[in-house]
Amino acid sequence: MKILVIEDEERVGALIRRGLEEQGYTVTLAWDGEAGLKLALGGGFDLVITDIVLPRINGLELSRAIRAALPSIPILMLTALGTTDDKVEGFDAGADDYLVKPFDLRELLVRIRALLKRTPGPVAPQSTVLKYADLEMDLQTKNVTRNGQEISLTPKEFRLLEFMLQNRERVLSRAEIAEKVWETHFDTGTNFIDVYINYLRKKVDKAFDVKLIHTKPGMGFIFKAG
Repeated sequence: MKILVIEDEERVGALIRRGLEEQGYTVTLAWDGEAGLKLALGGGFDLVITDIVLPRINGLELSRAIRAALPSIPILMLTALGTTDDKVEGFDAGADDYLVKPFDLRELLVRIRALLKRTPGPVAPQSTVLKYADLEMDLQTKNVTRNGQEISLTPKEFRLLEFMLQNRERVLSRAEIAEKVWETHFDTGTNFIDVYINYLRKKVDKAFDVKLIHTKPGMGFIFKAG
């Protein structure tokens, strides 16, 4: 497995490379965002690990550019910034997972293995359109409408809504949502899942009488009409 590490702190980058190579990964190291982007777009990598604070091109811009060109490659973001807003910004930029510095190498390896287990792409469903009540989601065109009105979603909002639609009328815990949508363990110290649920509510429910996203106190959330 080939991993691209983009990290401007030489000591941190060297430690990551040594730790990953000891586990059998092939590691390429870039010291700034511009060099990292060129390497990433050159292809051939199975995963990208990038810091957020980078010279020339920061990690958020870098992730957006990589995600636009390579939609399926996993991106793991490293940063010393660990607030909920920071994590939301990272996910919105295209990151699949988020690890706050300082971190234990063992945790990094667990996150990497989880991301690399992902299949290259979902098996094509019999129908590319999910429907529930007056809401429709087209998995091919990425269009979402409710009662004929188009709803604009970010990639993470789309994945969250898709998961809820596929599991409608069933209570979904925060831990399950974190595992299935973000492919990570739920950190009880943050509320980024609740933040995204609120984003969805504003777009999917606010303008309509019948609400579809409901909170089950102490349990999680459920997607159902009424």
